[in-house]
Amino acid sequence: MPVSTEPLSGVPMWRPVRGGNAFEITVARLAQAIRLGLVPVGERLPPERELAERLQVSRVTLREAIAALREAGFLESRRGRSGGTFVVRATGDGSESGHGSDSAQDAAALAREMGDALHDALDFRRVLEPGAAALAATRALSAPDRAHLVACLAAARTRDTLTRRVNDSRLHLAIAAAGGSTSVAAAIADVQLRLDRLLAAIPVLRRNLDHSDAQHERVVEAILAGDPAVARSAMEEHCDATAALLRGLLG
Repeated sequence: MPVSTEPLSGVPMWRPVRGGNAFEITVARLAQAIRLGLVPVGERLPPERELAERLQVSRVTLREAIAALREAGFLESRRGRSGGTFVVRATGDGSESGHGSDSAQDAAALAREMGDALHDALDFRRVLEPGAAALAATRALSAPDRAHLVACLAAARTRDTLTRRVNDSRLHLAIAAAGGSTSVAAAIADVQLRLDRLLAAIPVLRRNLDHSDAQHERVVEAILAGDPAVARSAMEEHCDATAALLRGLLG
């Protein structure tokens, strides 16, 4: 039996999406609604047109978000008169349906264990890493330093799940090192370590990886071009996207 969406109209998860990370925020809103039981396992999401209107995102963005959660094993699309998009697993519930349930369960347990420390780490990262990127863009980098950044960027594009997380962290540490401040680099290494297990365990969403790659590229390009304002804003966008996913899937 389809879920009546009328009682959900005032729920925060369905409020309009704002900001530059529409895909990630939409994924997070859907994941939060599932995790909080607003759309229980076995029930259907609101109709696509209605949900897109409530979130004030394009239907293309909504479809991409639904496809990402479907790929991660949380949603299932069914055809026919009684078809639609159904919840098949609550995020982080560890059920056997879907993909990556063990890692999702581990990540959710770790997020609960961290408690407020998770939000503190995300807030700290949001303040620190954009500043580090901007600082790096003010430096006159040597040819080897520039080549190292480019190499780290290329390595971070890998889709190999065993190496991507490590390469991603190495890129962020290389950006921090390019700023020339050992204190900033040490702080970024610390926050990367605090978040590493969570980032490694959340479901792999290919669309999010595409966004992450594009954001990384904009940050590095801005650093190499000596543009601290763009480097800062691109890293802010990247940190916000990551935080939205973590808070939506695990928070």
